[in-house]
Amino acid sequence: MNDKIISSRRYWAVIAAVVVGVAVLVFYRPQVKHYMSDQGVVWTTDYHVTYEASHNMSDSIQRVFDLIDNSASVFNPRSLVSRINQNKTDRLDSCLMRMYRTALAVNKATGGAYDPTVMPLVNAWGFGYKRGQLPDKKMIDSLLHIVGIGKTRIEAGRLVKSDPRIQFDFSSIAKGLACDEVGRALERGGAASYMVEIGGEIACKGHNAQGEKWHVSIDMPIEDNARVEHQPALVIALDGGGVATSGNYRKYKEVAGKKVSHIVNPITGYSSESDLLSVTIVAPDCMTADAWATACMVMGTARTRQLMEGNRHLGVMTISADAQGNYVVWSNKRFASLVTSQQ
Repeated sequence: MNDKIISSRRYWAVIAAVVVGVAVLVFYRPQVKHYMSDQGVVWTTDYHVTYEASHNMSDSIQRVFDLIDNSASVFNPRSLVSRINQNKTDRLDSCLMRMYRTALAVNKATGGAYDPTVMPLVNAWGFGYKRGQLPDKKMIDSLLHIVGIGKTRIEAGRLVKSDPRIQFDFSSIAKGLACDEVGRALERGGAASYMVEIGGEIACKGHNAQGEKWHVSIDMPIEDNARVEHQPALVIALDGGGVATSGNYRKYKEVAGKKVSHIVNPITGYSSESDLLSVTIVAPDCMTADAWATACMVMGTARTRQLMEGNRHLGVMTISADAQGNYVVWSNKRFASLVTSQQ
């Protein structure tokens, strides 16, 4: 009799334990994270935003785009940078202040290979808000006198120019700043994870919907006459920071059968004739990555390797071509540590 009672008690004890276990699984099941997406066109390029949130934040994303456009677009005649270039004001907002400081830091680190005061040269080469004719040596030499961020300074929130003809073009880092600012807006809205991509520039944080680091595909440029195709070269994994790629194959025009790059060398005044096809930079933020990618395209393979090989804070991958037309891919240790797969 006692054996039956004991067995019965054990039976119900087991049942109770199972019920409690099921209850624990039900009530403590990890909450499924919800990811949303937004996409469209801004500044004539596509953008894609993916973020973890319970509500739509498209309006917040658009407000950032409007903010950057009204601050830094040289193609917007009413923007702050346009008014500064026209000497209608010297007061900087927070966006231009951050861009100026980042540009100045990269300018000093690269010996002048990056400089946002190239606007007169960009216009002369036909890539700016003015469509000029191709400049001759006399014009280039003349314009170089008003190029150089070192000829400007900030005093009490105001921009001081040594020459009123100095003009700024922050287009090379505006998309990077926009990626960073969209990310900050998403964080303020409660998003712990996100990826923001604007025309190939990326800012990210946290993890994707699968709980993994964000996967970023780096393309190998393949040119076929007038068409440019993109073949994945490798994939890197990130849980924070920014990625930017710069390349002569992305934007150029042909003059007398010769490609003229949209990247202007601020030291020589001529359109960049770098031996690099593309440069990808991984940095703590996308604006910094943007600036360094442009600078490396100006510096070329040898100087980029010399400057970046031992850099622990910036990852860099360069793609160039040898005499036979074969691709030559190089990266520093920081970049190599992020690679998850190669094609």
